[in-house]
Amino acid sequence: MKNKRSKPILDKIIKQSDIFIEGFRPGVIKRLGYDYNRLKNINPKLIYLSISGFGQDGPMNHKPAMDPVIQAFTGFISENKGPDDIPHRTPVIIFDMATALYATQLISTSLYARINENLGRKIEISLMEAAAAIQVIRLMSGYMEGPYSHASSPSGTFKTKDGWIQIIVVKNHEFIKFCNAVGWKKFLKDKRFVNNAERRKHEVILSREVQNLFINERTDYWKNLLDKYEVQNEKVQNYREFIESKQTKALNLISWLKQPTTGEIWPVPNIPGMTKFTNKDILSKAPSLGQHTKEIIKSLGYTDNQLEDFINNEVVK
Repeated sequence: MKNKRSKPILDKIIKQSDIFIEGFRPGVIKRLGYDYNRLKNINPKLIYLSISGFGQDGPMNHKPAMDPVIQAFTGFISENKGPDDIPHRTPVIIFDMATALYATQLISTSLYARINENLGRKIEISLMEAAAAIQVIRLMSGYMEGPYSHASSPSGTFKTKDGWIQIIVVKNHEFIKFCNAVGWKKFLKDKRFVNNAERRKHEVILSREVQNLFINERTDYWKNLLDKYEVQNEKVQNYREFIESKQTKALNLISWLKQPTTGEIWPVPNIPGMTKFTNKDILSKAPSLGQHTKEIIKSLGYTDNQLEDFINNEVVK
């Protein structure tokens, strides 16, 4: 985009495009000569999407921001504490992904609206805005009520003899099932645990009792026992265990796709509600850099000699 000889080529592409997406810090795309005011003159029906870290305005708009930074700024890390009581980031890039999902919704609705209109539009979205939106329930309750605490007890992640297990017990009949499952007859009539409100008051005691119990047996023992009594629980699995689980396979959730960019076969989750990915589908393969350059340049009316010149002079990749 910094090569002056590239601009006429890009302008030709933009003229026949539906969507233009840029993810630079505010001001950069304008300096490169591809701001919305110029491009809408080339293509009035263009849907122009700008993605930034902290937004296009405000005192932090020029600050670089990747997912971990947004996790910290928006309060997520402060809530994500383990038994060590230390705030942790999650390696799942949830706010990058959330931003992409919100952006997809915005583009889709804009394209639909454009069917009966002659003009496109500019859309602005930031990782910070997406992070706030995806955390909306906890964000509101956190502001009004303070730091997170379990909404029920006993609930949480507990260490077993060979791993970890997650349980959640909310209603009284669930607590009764839990007590019957683990043999806690004495707690069924204990006034401290008569309802969820009382159990929450005594969460520290109840959680300690659960932990002292669970550490004595393997995860699968507790999982099978609690399943039998219909108590909500699940083993804390890693990704390999999840992908290889019977339930995942029963839903055909994973497609195994060979990618030409690496030559390896990758486990790719299928998109909910859509046709499963297959190796025969071109849209299931990640293109390599420059894979379609020749095809695109030739479609714009350039010759093979011009293409060779463009590549040699780094006008195109």
